[in-house]
Amino acid sequence: MAVICDDQVSGDNWAAYRGDSCRILPQLPSQSIGFSIFSPPFSSLFTYSDNVSDMGNASSHDDFMRHYDFIAKEMARLIKPGRLIAVHCSDLPFSKWKDGVIGIRDFSGDLIRAHEAHGMILHSRVTIWKDPVVEMTRTKALGLLHKQLMKDSAMSRQGMADYLLVFRAPGQNDDPVSHKADELPVSIWQKWASPVWMDIRQSNTLNVQMAREAADERHICPLQLDLIERALTMWSNPGDVVLSPFMGIGSEGVVSLKMRRNFLGIELKDSYFRTACRNLSSSSENAVDLFDLAEPA
Repeated sequence: MAVICDDQVSGDNWAAYRGDSCRILPQLPSQSIGFSIFSPPFSSLFTYSDNVSDMGNASSHDDFMRHYDFIAKEMARLIKPGRLIAVHCSDLPFSKWKDGVIGIRDFSGDLIRAHEAHGMILHSRVTIWKDPVVEMTRTKALGLLHKQLMKDSAMSRQGMADYLLVFRAPGQNDDPVSHKADELPVSIWQKWASPVWMDIRQSNTLNVQMAREAADERHICPLQLDLIERALTMWSNPGDVVLSPFMGIGSEGVVSLKMRRNFLGIELKDSYFRTACRNLSSSSENAVDLFDLAEPA
């Protein structure tokens, strides 16, 4: 499929495009995606590059959400009827020096409203447990410090969970995602049906060291591999095309290929893109069938 982008690499069952998702997604054919899972930039919380198209460089949260609206609109067009989009996120802390107050921004709610505005249906919201001690050590957030509890616990708060927001496209799913009882027994389903997933391992990620550059402002946090695997198992079929518009170093693609899905990824930053392509190349030996989207109408 001919796509105008900064670079393109493909292999058995996968294709990766380097460039701005807002420019690449409109070139893809409607209702061609069986499932999507991704973690978008967390507003201006992380700075990934100095590229003007990088959503992490938005001048304000409102500007970020206007930018994200283009993504939500295109994702609603691309997903097949009755199929799902899973968005990984966290709410965001306000800081005194930047926002004038200490508190929490309802980022997950903003994302829900963005996708609902384009006709998607909120299907599920999973809370993913995170260790508050790890967060306290990393962020030194005032509300998590034990000394703040001793000083004035009116400013003490709980840690920040992650969320997996799952949206369903309207319409009938003509290719049901079915499972065999011996593959997904009741005992597993009872755990997965919980609104809180306590067993996602925070450190179970691809190695990010190869992709990090000296100028990176903050660390990059790829999605946990067991989270991706669980989502793909629940909500996609072998042979489906899985899309990530924020591919990073290729975590969603690596798991997709190992689980015999096809993968399409988009990434703006060159170092992440190159690392993702290496990761995808090393994983594609486990994939089946050639990946080829039809030309857009």
